[in-house]
Amino acid sequence: MLVLTTSAFEGLAITTIAAKIAQDMQGVHLYGWIFSAFLLSQLVGTLVMGQQVDKRGVFTSLLISFAVFVLGTIIAAASMNMYMLILGRIFQGFGAGALITCVYVCVTLYYPETLRTQILAAFSMAFVLPSLIGPYFAGLIASYMSWRFVFWIVIPLIALALLLTYRSFRDLQRRMQTTGGATAVDSRTGQAILLAIGTGLLLTGLGMITNWLGVALSIGGLIIMIPFIRKLMPQGTFLVKSGLPATLVTRGLYVACYFATESFVILGLTEMKGLAADTAGLLVAAGSLSWSGAAWLQARWDAKDRGGGRKKRVTLGIGIMIGGVILVILALFLANTGIILILISQIIVGFGVGLANPTTAVIALQHAELGQEGKMSANLQFVDSFYVAVSIGVSGSLVALAKTMGWGISIGVLMVLMLQLLLALLSFFSSLRIAVVTSQSHHPAGQKIDTLPM
Repeated sequence: MLVLTTSAFEGLAITTIAAKIAQDMQGVHLYGWIFSAFLLSQLVGTLVMGQQVDKRGVFTSLLISFAVFVLGTIIAAASMNMYMLILGRIFQGFGAGALITCVYVCVTLYYPETLRTQILAAFSMAFVLPSLIGPYFAGLIASYMSWRFVFWIVIPLIALALLLTYRSFRDLQRRMQTTGGATAVDSRTGQAILLAIGTGLLLTGLGMITNWLGVALSIGGLIIMIPFIRKLMPQGTFLVKSGLPATLVTRGLYVACYFATESFVILGLTEMKGLAADTAGLLVAAGSLSWSGAAWLQARWDAKDRGGGRKKRVTLGIGIMIGGVILVILALFLANTGIILILISQIIVGFGVGLANPTTAVIALQHAELGQEGKMSANLQFVDSFYVAVSIGVSGSLVALAKTMGWGISIGVLMVLMLQLLLALLSFFSSLRIAVVTSQSHHPAGQKIDTLPM
């Protein structure tokens, strides 16, 4: 819980202080990479550590993940220019993705299948406090002290998380079965790095699409990306085949919709409605709060029907999200709309994703075979990182295009929200192809709960 809370605080806090960092370091032209560097390296971290967990064990992998995250945090806090900051964000992203993968593996190995939705719902609560106070607290620190302390404050929190969990992970490593396969690890590592490079080229190109270099970079990025997406995702992903491929595609699309909508709603509220940044942040925070409430509710329903209604809950959650995104658009673009409508729209969108997200995670983890829990956990984190990185990157390019063409910020935000509505609709239709596994977990941890120091 503390690992997830710390990661959530870092992500939300950076959203608040990123503009000040770019201005202080005279790197506004590199503003987007403060986020993209983190997300793309997080993608690499999840895939690499998913393989390392299965090979080296969860405890060793946890120590490596902590070390990389702390190194990135120190570099970012001490950075003297934007390039050094971006380097720190790369290490931070890798470490954060690796840490979350270790947490998911712990859930898969330690808890029986019947309790996983409740555990994942509890994890959702880790985002409540950072969502409510993270942006505001980071703004206060940046205003009255320095934005660097927003990074420094993370280190004691992550150290405390290691102190509280190392015994559990150490004992779990002694019990779990690991598999070898250095060749497979090296192969997936290279593929993940090349995919991140291709994605970076695509997003860079889209940001300058009005000239020939931008077009060339975009095409080159796509050429690099596509074959590695096919290799890193389960077979049948592009065709959205029934079962695991449909589950992961569904999850990736609605998660991308949620986080991109949340990010650009703040831009719309401040630029179009004239709200202060802290007020806009508090309105969006209502979505995180309703997310946690819905996650708790779906866990109760899951226990009641013993998982029989999981597919319906995913489809219902995405349907609610679609209604919420439509309401977001109306709230921003209809005249004389107050903040109450905006607040309601955020609550609806958050509630929808809260129903769907823990459920798709459990459905995906049901497909994990013995010795492949790390790989399945990495697949979940892959779709969360990759789809969001692409969605936010493309959305930023749409806003930049609107400003370049003289259309105004409102047209850019409208294009972004219409794109997110399309993603939610595609997610809804792909959710109809989800197939729920009814068999119990394949490993002993799915048959009973062992007593481990937590």
